[in-house]
Amino acid sequence: MTFRLLTLICLYLSVIFSFSSCAEKKNPEAEKKQNRLAEASSPYLIEHADNPVDWYEWGPEALEKAEKEDKPIIISIGYAACHWCHVMEEETFMDSSVAAVMNKNFISIKVDREERPDIDNIYMNAAQLLNGSGGWPLNAVALPNGKPFFAGTYFSNQDWKNILQEISRAYKENKAELTGTADALTRGIRSVNNLQQLETNTSVFSEEDYVAIIQNWKNAWDPENGGYQGSQKFPLPVAWDALLQYYYLSGDTETMEMLKTTLDHMARGGIYDQLGGGFARYTTDTDWRYPHFEKMLYDNAQLISLYSNAYKITKKEEYKNIVEESIAFVERELSNSEGGFYSSINADSEGEEGKYYVWTSGEIKNNLSPAEAKVILDFYNFENYGNWEKGKNILFRRFSEEEFSEKNGLDHNQFSATLAKAEEKLEKLREKRKKPSIDDKSLTSWNALMTDAYLDAYTALEKEQYLEKALATASFLDKNMWRKDGGLWRNYKNGNKSIRAFLDDYALLGQACLSLYQVTFNLKWLKKAEALTTYSIEKFQDEKSGMFYFTEKEEDGLVVRNMELEDSVLPSSNAVTAGNLLNLGILLENEEYLEMSRTMLSQMQKQLKSGPASYANWIKLLGKNTYGYYEIAIMGEKAVEKNKYLQREYLPVAVFMGGREENLPLLKGKLSPGENLIYVCENRTCKYPVQTVKEALELLQKPVF
Repeated sequence: MTFRLLTLICLYLSVIFSFSSCAEKKNPEAEKKQNRLAEASSPYLIEHADNPVDWYEWGPEALEKAEKEDKPIIISIGYAACHWCHVMEEETFMDSSVAAVMNKNFISIKVDREERPDIDNIYMNAAQLLNGSGGWPLNAVALPNGKPFFAGTYFSNQDWKNILQEISRAYKENKAELTGTADALTRGIRSVNNLQQLETNTSVFSEEDYVAIIQNWKNAWDPENGGYQGSQKFPLPVAWDALLQYYYLSGDTETMEMLKTTLDHMARGGIYDQLGGGFARYTTDTDWRYPHFEKMLYDNAQLISLYSNAYKITKKEEYKNIVEESIAFVERELSNSEGGFYSSINADSEGEEGKYYVWTSGEIKNNLSPAEAKVILDFYNFENYGNWEKGKNILFRRFSEEEFSEKNGLDHNQFSATLAKAEEKLEKLREKRKKPSIDDKSLTSWNALMTDAYLDAYTALEKEQYLEKALATASFLDKNMWRKDGGLWRNYKNGNKSIRAFLDDYALLGQACLSLYQVTFNLKWLKKAEALTTYSIEKFQDEKSGMFYFTEKEEDGLVVRNMELEDSVLPSSNAVTAGNLLNLGILLENEEYLEMSRTMLSQMQKQLKSGPASYANWIKLLGKNTYGYYEIAIMGEKAVEKNKYLQREYLPVAVFMGGREENLPLLKGKLSPGENLIYVCENRTCKYPVQTVKEALELLQKPVF
């Protein structure tokens, strides 16, 4: 690579690369010629349909054209709720002079990272290897064969144009050196998920190992504000759910105090929409107050599950409220009216980030009574000149309603009534504002997470409508996302499906089907979970390691076939698959499944010990394996009812089965006419059956905290 190009790249890569959020469409009055993205399935891609850039979707047409014309490829990746993606679209990709450079010298491909996480993973790894960080928009430049030699995130109009001109010149004058860079970088990308790093370990994890891993994990915690140390805060429900299980198994009060601090700060911070419910994707401060305002289905689904489980342990009314409000938000704002849910809500409206959600002090005083205004201004920490940008205020609180009333010497009932009335008025006012746009595609994996969220909320709060909604979402997926060959589609929009599913879709839907069986005892869900697992083994599994690739097969143009081992904002698809194999193995008494799960976990020992924060879902599986698990069989006419009452308790290492038929191996000989019996078993050895939930809980030796 030429010295001039290296210098220029280093200069521009000094820009901060961790932007995220989203924006509005450009002037609707300006009629623009539509490019081929007008036919895309992704709302994010469709937004770029009036760019003068000659965009392609990822596929043979673009890749073959690049090879034929010997042009480098621009791979520009983002998503519909991404703020800086929209800024770059408006300021850069709508510029005809930028488009002229791109169209003449490059083949330009637009990718929705949510539809194609396999592509995103490759070029995000490239950005992180080159720059030490990544983010979206992600803009990479690659050889015609897809091997990247440059990657960064957001670029201003002139910066992007300058970089492309330098790259174009270098490609024409010194392609051999760029090819060397691309080959080296591709080797680096392949090494990120290199199977050679896995160790087939014959030693067995112990309880002491499990505890030691958590103790090491504690070094990353922020005991004052909750979450992890650092200048930004992400909800990361995968991590906190694993630590809830650890608290259940160990009784470690330090862990529970950190968890309560995290859950309280998230619930009270600006990351949570205090008026309408629902969580934003992350905050830019250490105390959860100042969010990028985009809202993702996957975050909210997992957080509903997390707060439901926390409520089971603490019975804290504040957590119950978060569950109910977040479900109401998802149903109100993200329902696709077919039983499923859309993907996300933009951060921006009318070209301004957070405009829909923020308030001036004057708006509060002018629209509420003096008593109501005082309650809102004080409880939600308003400042006359704004606690955020441009004199605006983000609603956040430091206390629960009860704590605030006591601290300020107020009658709690009166305060609560005034607050509720004021909030209702503000919600009506906010409804008159222009709403942020919605990414109205539905994804299999994210809808599977929402199915689990409903089930966790149902078992925690015993609201029958939550079970009904879980079944409705599962039915939506069942009707629309299964292919005739037994595989899945990933995406759905207006009745159309276009992308074959990835491992996370199979894993998370399999997990949801297992949860549905364990709540309803309807065997059809267990059969669906097994069918998904069987398909995954056939199409995704690496025979040598026993791990699973993220993609079903090698695809032209993808320089790496990734294997997702780490958690991110979503749980590792391999860890979820290993958990599914364990649960299926228990329910079906299938030793092959159990051995597959053990083999997968055994290879992760090094990673779990050195970086537990990145492997939380594996650590959940480790807890089940080291402390053991319960098999709970509930038989009789009232089996489902007794199951509901039993699962009100937090029992993270229990697997539930039962019903009115002896249709699983462990259920044989356990149905007694006229009786409703609960069997608590370990390693297929059952204690004497009992008739009441109270007696069953005593047999479970549930820790008392």
